[in-house]
Amino acid sequence: MKVAIVILNWNGEKLLEKFLPSVIKYSLEYADVYIADNASTDNSIAFVKENYPEINIIVNKENGGYAKGYNDALKHIKADIFCLLNSDIEVTNNWLKPIIDVFNKNEKTAVVQPKILDFKDKSKFEYAGAAGGYLDFFGFPFCRGRIFNSIEKDYNQYNDEATIFWASGACLFVKSAVFFEANGFDEDYFAHQEEIDLCWRIHNLGYTIKYCGLSIVYHVGGATLNNMHPKKTFLNFRNSLFNIIKNTPSNWMIIIILSRLFLDGLAGIRFILQFKINHTFAIIKAHFSFYYYFIKFLKKRKNVKQSVKYYRVKSIVWQYFVLRKKKFSVLKNV
Repeated sequence: MKVAIVILNWNGEKLLEKFLPSVIKYSLEYADVYIADNASTDNSIAFVKENYPEINIIVNKENGGYAKGYNDALKHIKADIFCLLNSDIEVTNNWLKPIIDVFNKNEKTAVVQPKILDFKDKSKFEYAGAAGGYLDFFGFPFCRGRIFNSIEKDYNQYNDEATIFWASGACLFVKSAVFFEANGFDEDYFAHQEEIDLCWRIHNLGYTIKYCGLSIVYHVGGATLNNMHPKKTFLNFRNSLFNIIKNTPSNWMIIIILSRLFLDGLAGIRFILQFKINHTFAIIKAHFSFYYYFIKFLKKRKNVKQSVKYYRVKSIVWQYFVLRKKKFSVLKNV
């Protein structure tokens, strides 16, 4: 099984300098390594060429964000498995073999995510993916090991193999044939939650998505766009709405969108009370952008099968903020 590790880069020379050594040290036995450069203007590519001549380089013509960047680059790579790896991730010894073993167990496994811990505090899970992702009925994402901003410590409680709904784009292994069968990432997302949309469509094609707790990576998180940046709030809220209009069953879509008007409004009020007014405006901007693209995304439903149950709980907002359930293990599933 041929694996290609593909690191998307945009002006990330310092990140490459810091994190490429672990990738090279622990990966070359099982995989080829590629840098997919999104039209960087720094010395990223010169640095890689000088210090890591064994790395393959693909130069994209423009910075199309995460979605277009990977879509453009992966067309030029021949492999059975693509590993889409953020440039701010440190990998560990023997991180690839457990992932390959999971793929080999069942031909219907199309995507696998490793355990993602926090590079800054390696005893804790990392926000973007933790131990595998899920959705609630209203399209809000959460993870084993992370619900909203409550992040669990790693006590080996998720050292298992589990079926999940979505895998983090920070470190996502996907069968190349399935990636192209699903038509890759939706480039209208630019960045954030495009991996949830991709995983949703892969589920609807009849494949499964797995988490592998025996494979461990450490993620800085927010190295490209800080978690507290209003632009990240804008993209997350808008793209979550895109996921709903594209993928939810027709009989529930409008009800969910109207419900999100109310729930996102509450989120905006909460930001005001925290004196984060820019994030409230980001949510408002996200909704206006969503309405602007509404017809375009409604048309995309024609190409999407809607067959799987996508949610694990009815409302993660209710369970977290009202019932005060902060850990995945205490959630009431439906």
